[in-house]
Amino acid sequence: MVRAMLEARRDRKLGQDEAAAGAREEIRTIYRAEVAARMGVAIEAEAPVIERLVLFWSNHFTVSCLRPVVRGFCGAFEREAIRPHVLGRFPDLLLAVVRHPAMLFYLDNVASVGPDSPFGERRGKGLNENLGREILELHTLGVDGGYTQADVEALARILTGWTVARPKDPAPGTFRFEPRIHEPGPKLLLGRTYAEAGLAEGEAALLDLARHPATARHVATKLARHFIADDPPPAAVERIAQRFTATGGDLRQVTIAVVEEEAAWKRPFAKVRTPTELVIAACRAVGLANPPADGLVNSLRVLDQPAFFAPSPAGWPDIAAAWVSPEAMIRRAEWCQAFAQRLPDPPDPMGVAAASFGDALLPEETLQAVRRAPDRRTGLALLLASPEFQKR
Repeated sequence: MVRAMLEARRDRKLGQDEAAAGAREEIRTIYRAEVAARMGVAIEAEAPVIERLVLFWSNHFTVSCLRPVVRGFCGAFEREAIRPHVLGRFPDLLLAVVRHPAMLFYLDNVASVGPDSPFGERRGKGLNENLGREILELHTLGVDGGYTQADVEALARILTGWTVARPKDPAPGTFRFEPRIHEPGPKLLLGRTYAEAGLAEGEAALLDLARHPATARHVATKLARHFIADDPPPAAVERIAQRFTATGGDLRQVTIAVVEEEAAWKRPFAKVRTPTELVIAACRAVGLANPPADGLVNSLRVLDQPAFFAPSPAGWPDIAAAWVSPEAMIRRAEWCQAFAQRLPDPPDPMGVAAASFGDALLPEETLQAVRRAPDRRTGLALLLASPEFQKR
């Protein structure tokens, strides 16, 4: 798919409109298939927490289809760089993410050239700081992690040469280190000097960033915000960060630390479901397997969270204020009604309520509204739109 994207870009530059149009249609087809695959796996999952982790880490390391250059392989990025590592080691996850063509294109590292490299001196090309900045600000240390603009520039210089093989290269569309555009000489990052070592410079720098105490705090805060509350208890964040540091970023152990937090199970649940989570939860609740791709794409667009279209490298917001405006709640209620109406064989809403919430989690007023509904579809719509179902 990356090769097709590269060839489409080449064709547009050469004015080959017909070939480029065909590539764009192929990309749209692949996008719909990727959305269906992503949502289908989550709907059918026997271990839903794994799918929650995939969505969390994919959002943490956002690549967005708002940049047309990565349309068509955002799904591949999640499948190849994120999913294999959600219970692995954070350093391995970080390295896989930064090496993936989707990230290298999304944050313009393919256009970053060491000014003093052979290619930079000959062509007058220069540094692009996007990837270095976002690794420090979003992926590792966090905005308050103690880095400076000089560190952003240093990391950008360290990562020059990390690019993607072109259509005519061996293994086109895969990661490639290109020495001719790598900035030569030592670089000073966060007080440590990285001697000239080509590809190994970047690998060493990323490993150090993955082990940094600020990274542990930043990751722990985001995990606690996602799984516990918009404003998570500081003590919980500290315990999760300590587990991250003690295990060298073992994400299985870090996830266990999150699950062990009592606040994560406090009722009533504190986290508002994002639109993606709502669609998945609704399909799981009514037993709707393999919903059509177009329906999923349209549902997420209507609910204002189109798949793989995060608004910025910071990803989708993970707090209720971003999702519960009056307009958003009206859209959710309307979607719940439309979803229930489209079900070919709607289940008993009281059975769905019992299976989803057990005996003690739904207040009597919600149960009465569902029980008194004139038909199953209306009862399901009321259940799905209830405040309890809208949270997790």
